[in-house]
Amino acid sequence: MKLEELFIGEEATILETMKQLDETGQRILFIAPQGKLKAVLTDGDLRKFLLRGGRLEDPVRLAANYSPKSLPLEQRGAARAMLEKYTIDALPLLDRDGKVADVVFATGLDVDNRKQANIPVVVMAGGLGTRLYPYTKILPKPLIPVGEKPICELILERFSDFGCRRMVLVVNYKKNMIKSYFSDLEDLRYQVEYVDETEFLGTGGGLSLLKGKLDSTFFFSNCDTLLDVDYGDVYQYHKAHGNLITMICAYKHYTVPYGVVEMGENGAIAALKEKPELNFLTNTGVYVVEPRVVEEMEEGRKVGFPDVIDEYRQKGLPVGVYPINESAWMDMGQMEELEKMRRRLEQQA
Repeated sequence: MKLEELFIGEEATILETMKQLDETGQRILFIAPQGKLKAVLTDGDLRKFLLRGGRLEDPVRLAANYSPKSLPLEQRGAARAMLEKYTIDALPLLDRDGKVADVVFATGLDVDNRKQANIPVVVMAGGLGTRLYPYTKILPKPLIPVGEKPICELILERFSDFGCRRMVLVVNYKKNMIKSYFSDLEDLRYQVEYVDETEFLGTGGGLSLLKGKLDSTFFFSNCDTLLDVDYGDVYQYHKAHGNLITMICAYKHYTVPYGVVEMGENGAIAALKEKPELNFLTNTGVYVVEPRVVEEMEEGRKVGFPDVIDEYRQKGLPVGVYPINESAWMDMGQMEELEKMRRRLEQQA
């Protein structure tokens, strides 16, 4: 279904609205002038309006709900919980301009409105995965299952949902197992390539192995992070801001479970805060990168990608942040987070 099929003008009649609801087969329409959400209308709203004495020739604005529920696009991961909380059939997701960018339906219907980003994806898939030991003693981290599929496959599928077709895996530890797994998969929507790392160069150093192999903007991701975001919107944001690198960061809210004391001179208490709350942005390990960064990498240098970003930042070059909600970030890099990711994916299924 196309998103535009769910839009209706304020001056459309009740009868015209009923016909459009029948044609879409859905129970909701949106009043969104120039795409900006203004009101919603459900079949229940129509029914109540007519029971109050409304007429079929009346404008639909008289029956619409002008205080609709919605979520920012980057909080897509919280949509299911909100649908259940308010027992509603559909929830519009809004971009930064307040325009309806997508709709999450309780029935699971998919609206074909994703922005496409047909650019390469580079995934660092060669690490030892020491934080997930002893799992990684048997399997490389990219093949650790999260539900019915390994994490790496889930990551590539998310990118392919937004038009990405070329996937490049930088492999090292147990690389033959990774290559064998993907070679056995059938009917893939994307092509998988491999770059062999012979020594561990870090999340940044491994990019130097791709010199001469990338001539366009690309997504760059660790292999333990799954994001529930609109990658097409991320790509457009990166281009609109003219960034050399855009880091996707998640807002984190953390309450310190203790009273925090700040000590002054001579052992005096300078400040005392009981269970302070902290809010900060944290790096998810997913980026949009210009190919220039790869060509400027020093071959054989061991370096983390955040250090590479900081070097460009100190030179005054444009590096930016695309913020997302904490609920849109699933991280399996630590043992205690792995089961959380499994449960969240089951809830979204």
